[in-house]
Amino acid sequence: MSGTKVLVAGASIAGPALAHWLHRRGAEVTVVERAPGLRPGGQAVDARGVAKEVIRRMGLDAAVRAACTDTVGALTVDVDGNVLETYRADDDGGDGYIADIEILRGDLSQVLYDDTRDGVEYVFGDRIAELTQDADGVDVTFASGERRRFDLVVGADGLHSALRGMVFGPREEFLRHLGLVLAFCTVPNEFGVDGWMIDYQDQASGRSAGLRPLKDVTRAMAMFSFPAADFEVDHRDVEGQKRLLREQVAGLGWLAPRILAHVDDSPDFYLDQVAQVVMDRWSVGRVGLIGDAAFSSSPMSGGGTGLALVGAYLLAGELATAGWDPAAGFAGYEARMRSFVEANQEIGRMHVGSRAASEPGGESSQEFDMEALTALVERAINGVALPDYAGVPDSGVTAAPPIGS
Repeated sequence: MSGTKVLVAGASIAGPALAHWLHRRGAEVTVVERAPGLRPGGQAVDARGVAKEVIRRMGLDAAVRAACTDTVGALTVDVDGNVLETYRADDDGGDGYIADIEILRGDLSQVLYDDTRDGVEYVFGDRIAELTQDADGVDVTFASGERRRFDLVVGADGLHSALRGMVFGPREEFLRHLGLVLAFCTVPNEFGVDGWMIDYQDQASGRSAGLRPLKDVTRAMAMFSFPAADFEVDHRDVEGQKRLLREQVAGLGWLAPRILAHVDDSPDFYLDQVAQVVMDRWSVGRVGLIGDAAFSSSPMSGGGTGLALVGAYLLAGELATAGWDPAAGFAGYEARMRSFVEANQEIGRMHVGSRAASEPGGESSQEFDMEALTALVERAINGVALPDYAGVPDSGVTAAPPIGS
């Protein structure tokens, strides 16, 4: 066992996934999360292609599938609820518009936490206040006042990463707003949502509203989006976000007014800009980044969870292969991930661009080279190799064969 001490900031998906692999490779792992506990709910996230193989290697295929939303497919509807298009979860081998592994962000976070809590130290309700690094380690001061020293520190603290701001520079240098805002919250299922996600898009305004099923059939997940050239609402000011949502979706038809009536009572309201994080490098010395903190592809890519899971596998594997040398380990991780990240970010930009082009005043629809587009989608789903890392320690049990979808 290496005994290498690693601090991971963030306990959503990337953080606990990285903790799983670091622990299996022999590191002593601490995860610090500023929230008092795991955040429930959130948007539905997908695992496609190579990300499903990572889940299998984690030995979590059965647990993840048991927590899935069981969404049958998706329907796009007009303002009167008439069905325009139908997508099924088994399209494209389960890697289509609705993936066969679709799970609420909070539920996946819970699965990963339950898997790691016995071998990993979790510290909730605290955060990194200061850190300084030298050739041999990183001295960390927490907001609680505690001071500790680690060999490596990894930021998995999301789009608005505080650690990234401390070590790499202000968020404006890396954040690329894509002109769209998304909101999610759970509401009572008074709408008859049963197995199918329903999506209404108002082409005239570029706004949308939707509902998706949850395992608890008495509840449904509500979704809204609206265009915004700028985004200035504090991402921690929930009441301000609710006011913004009401202002921006006022007059939107379909079921939107009935859904909005439940926003104040929702236990897990979330609103944020659709944005990407673009960085030339994801590490400085002994401090690195992973997940949205390093390379957010935006929810419009459908690949953010895959990037987090695959990145966790590769970062831990490359660090262990390099004997926990940060320069070599981080370099190997970046080299393996970069093309995969770029493909998913391009998909996200194209998705947002296609919505804008369909709106009045938007740019004319682009003629896509379908062969090139198919190749890009394949690279975004499966375009990264997963080494076996046979020569490094692995305390995990051998993963079971894949469970059929």
